[in-house]
Amino acid sequence: MTVQNTRLGIWLMVATTFVFAIQDGISRHLAGEYNVLMVVMIRYWFFAAFVIAIAARQAGGVRAAAATKQPVLQAFRGMLLSLEICVMVGAFVLLGLVESHAVFACYPLLIAALSGPILGEKVGWRRWAAIAIGFVGVLIILQPGVRVFEIEALVPLAAALMFALYGLLTRYAARKDDAATSFFWTGTIGAVVMTVIGGWFWEPMSGPDWVWMAVLCVTGVAGHWLLIKVYEVAEASAVQPFAYLQLVFASALGLLVFGETLRTNVVIGGGLVVAAGLFTLWRARAKAS
Repeated sequence: MTVQNTRLGIWLMVATTFVFAIQDGISRHLAGEYNVLMVVMIRYWFFAAFVIAIAARQAGGVRAAAATKQPVLQAFRGMLLSLEICVMVGAFVLLGLVESHAVFACYPLLIAALSGPILGEKVGWRRWAAIAIGFVGVLIILQPGVRVFEIEALVPLAAALMFALYGLLTRYAARKDDAATSFFWTGTIGAVVMTVIGGWFWEPMSGPDWVWMAVLCVTGVAGHWLLIKVYEVAEASAVQPFAYLQLVFASALGLLVFGETLRTNVVIGGGLVVAAGLFTLWRARAKAS
């Protein structure tokens, strides 16, 4: 059994968010040059190989990892995450890293709001108030009625909703399957789905961009490996607040590398969303203790 080390878990989560932010920056670059579906498809091929390699090293091998009592649910989870990644990468191209991540940061609030009807969990008035404040933050970011509303701004919001649903279904699947099984289905089904869809959109890629694609695949695997290590050494409730650092790192990349701008409404709205999300995490931890 791995010894719990919260401090190490926090540092690993910081490293995880940094790696995922780098991955988002590379995805933004490649998706700006090539079809999003093709980029995500190649990324998933590498991810599936990683998942299978991990499963093969565990007791029972691939057969044990693939064994599930709920194949339809697991397949739907894998498909949903792969499509969510496509939507989010599309948002990076349409809106940039800063605004996309500022809106996407509301996904913990969506998980809290949907945990009642989907999982039957009780959400108290304090968390409902935090959810409402968080969505005020989203409205501040989107500014409907103040400026000409950009329909593209709904893209990262759709990605957040899809990721929240994926998270809830993962928790639901955990009632019968272990984490290794869910991880295996996530990678393999995602690769199958993206191959079926993305294969139709293949485009020739330049040599330098193949290097970036290789780095994208490596960062994807490294990020997931780090995340596995995070939850091996620390409780999720202790490290989850630090996942918001991905917003900080990705925004820094957007500003420094891609020349994006940081509008005041995005800072204010993003701050409200993060604060509300941190409060819901704290309430969930308080009620669990």
